[in-house]
Amino acid sequence: MRKFVISAAAALPLLTGGCLAKTAFDVVTLPVKAAGQAADWATTSQDEADRNYGRKMRKQEAREGRERKRQADECRKERDACRTYDGYRASDPD
Repeated sequence: MRKFVISAAAALPLLTGGCLAKTAFDVVTLPVKAAGQAADWATTSQDEADRNYGRKMRKQEAREGRERKRQADECRKERDACRTYDGYRASDPD
């Protein structure tokens, strides 16, 4: 029994050495990973920028459509006041 306990105690560091080394490696690399994640959160990826631009353009085009429809309705009601559309255009910068 005593031989088993001594041999188990001697083999314990060899068996857990990989776990300890991996844990130490994880602790050392944690600040680097955290800084990388913070940079990812702080910056906008190209996909996000494209998605946001598309959303902005759809809103602007919807606004232009509403204003053109309103102008066309007014033109149908009063033919004398009818003029070309000079309102908001989605392609114009704000």
